Amino acid sequence: MSDFPDPGTDALVHSARVTDHISRAIADAGGWISFERYMDLALHAPALGYYAAGAAKFGADGDFVTAPEISFLFGRTLAAQAGEVMAASQASLLEFGAGSGRLAADLLSALGGNCQEYLILETSPDLRERQARTLAAAGHAGRVRWLDALPARFSGCIIANEVLDAMPVQLIERRGGRWIERGVRADGGKGFAWADGPEVDRVPPTLDAAEFPAGYQTEINRRAPAWIDSLGRALTHGAALIIDYGFAANEYYHPQRSTGTLMCHTRHRAHADPFFAPGLTDITAHLDFTSLADAARSAGLDVLGYATQANFLINCGITDLLARTPAADAAAYLPLANQANRLLSPAEMGELFKVLVLGRGFEHALVGFARGDRRHALLPCALA
Repeated sequence: MSDFPDPGTDALVHSARVTDHISRAIADAGGWISFERYMDLALHAPALGYYAAGAAKFGADGDFVTAPEISFLFGRTLAAQAGEVMAASQASLLEFGAGSGRLAADLLSALGGNCQEYLILETSPDLRERQARTLAAAGHAGRVRWLDALPARFSGCIIANEVLDAMPVQLIERRGGRWIERGVRADGGKGFAWADGPEVDRVPPTLDAAEFPAGYQTEINRRAPAWIDSLGRALTHGAALIIDYGFAANEYYHPQRSTGTLMCHTRHRAHADPFFAPGLTDITAHLDFTSLADAARSAGLDVLGYATQANFLINCGITDLLARTPAADAAAYLPLANQANRLLSPAEMGELFKVLVLGRGFEHALVGFARGDRRHALLPCALA
């Protein structure tokens, strides 16, 4: 892709190392690996993968911008829901994959002493260092403890913001009335190429129940339900807030969504080539929130709410927070208003991003779902 900025010599050398690592994995497997395996290596191979190595990923100097990077309004609004959960369970908060640390800093600023314990589960040493710097700059040095794994038991609030979309996905394609797994082979020293794999015998119910044309391609995230199951084993009392882009199953696996949702980002440019600059390119897929809700019920968790990010943030008071800055002070107000628009607008993050809350031990409605709760869209009857 010649129109992309030159990443620099060091970055290209790193990408060559990642390419070599994946090529050896393909050779060891007999010449073919599933796309799920390729995505896992490209993103998470120790010291090499996109999220495991040291390049900037979040914000203006990275490859994409998340909601906490857009505005402090996101984290400080989210604190209303987190605070409600913590008040009803325990004053502990656990964040999965904290990115740059911006969300943690904003939540701690908003929650103050109401958050007695802030934990971050982060496997990347590079990101841990960046999170520590961000927290120290915000005056929260020493207020966070990092974990290597989910605690065996946890009571409180769990937050996963744009975490599950980075989980490797199985890629499948409709061929002759069957589902075929798509995979990756080495391309004669030129990088990687697509290659067919075996027939897939288990697919989500929607893919079994509807007719799809030949060549229809989509993804299955098999790791996200397992992640939900681990939450079910650990969460004794409290709730998990999952914030990410995606759809209910009947929207995700729609016959018109014929090329799936796989998306790549390199230097703030979206493209569809997961083989471009391995190790320097983010690879994501949207979430099937129905499968997450089903996994939650199987794990003994309650589905407490499901809404668009816009409805959730409005319910949690983002407009009230914005109003604290006088509109007459244009220099201060207009940038905040533009940030709020990016978080709420249907053309930006407001509709595509959803908030799913799973919990145990709650008997009352949560503030973030006072209006616009779409849990009915996740019920099995909605798949027909």
